Amino acid sequence: MEAGRYDVSLCYHDVMVRTQTQFTESQVQELRRISAITGHSIAHITREALNDYLEQRAGVGADAKIERAVSVAGRFASGLHDVSADHDRYLTAVFGE
Repeated sequence: MEAGRYDVSLCYHDVMVRTQTQFTESQVQELRRISAITGHSIAHITREALNDYLEQRAGVGADAKIERAVSVAGRFASGLHDVSADHDRYLTAVFGE
């Protein structure tokens, strides 16, 4: 390594926590089949499935919520010019106190 250069590579496993999970025989067969088709490890497939489940369980994922909010910003016009300053008054008028 050259003087003044540092090796800052990060191993993927440095951020993982090892766990042990038991699957049924049919689940393992399906995981192996998907692994063979996609070329991904069973661990990778399991992590993706768990992430999908957690996002579904929690509703829309945080990233998707942010993207959705940003996508509608500025797309609607009320014709009012003081909404940012008087938003509480407008909300009270619509929803009541």
